Amino acid sequence: MANQEFPGWHGTTIIGVKKDGEVVIAGDGQVSLGQTVIKGTARKVRRLKPGGHDVVVGFAGSTADAFTLLERLEAKLEATPGQLQRASVELAKDWRTDKYLQKLEAMLIVSDGTELLIITGAGDVLEPEHNIAAIGSGGNFALAAARGLIDSNRDAEAVARDAMKIASDICVYTNGNLTVEKIKQ
Repeated sequence: MANQEFPGWHGTTIIGVKKDGEVVIAGDGQVSLGQTVIKGTARKVRRLKPGGHDVVVGFAGSTADAFTLLERLEAKLEATPGQLQRASVELAKDWRTDKYLQKLEAMLIVSDGTELLIITGAGDVLEPEHNIAAIGSGGNFALAAARGLIDSNRDAEAVARDAMKIASDICVYTNGNLTVEKIKQ
C-alpha cells in the first residue's frame, strides 16, 4: 500500500488540568486505523517515580515513540531529581538535536503536581496558559471545554473528566474510556 493511501493511526486525547493545588492528567483509550477502532482501552497516561518523585505523564502519537521518550524522560528525572522543568528542557534539547530522536512522533504532557508542561519534538517545553494543557486529535475540543469549565466550582478531576466527555462526543477519534491520574503539590 502506498504511503498516501495509508489511512494513518489516530485516536488520542490527553488533557492536563491544574486547579487548587492538584493536577489531573486524563487520556482516552481509543486507537484507530483509518475509520476502524483498533483498540478502545489503551492506557496513555502513566505515573513515573524516578528518584522517588512522582511524575504523571500523558502521551499522544506513536506508542513506541512515546515509550522511548518516557524512558528518556525518566533518565533525565533520575539525573535531576525533583527538577521537572530542567529534565523536560534536557529531553527537548536531545529530542531536537539527536538524529534518532528527531524521527519520533509523539507529544507529552507532564506534571509533578507543581508544574504542568507540554513537551514537543520541535524542542518546545511549554507551560500552558490558564493551567490547562491538551494534545492529540481531540485535544482542541477538550481544551475548549476545559477552558469553559475551569472557573466553575468543579475540582481539577471533574473539569478533566467533563472536558474529555465533551471531546468524546465531538471527536470520532476519542472515546470515553478514561485513564485518570491525580497528583498534588
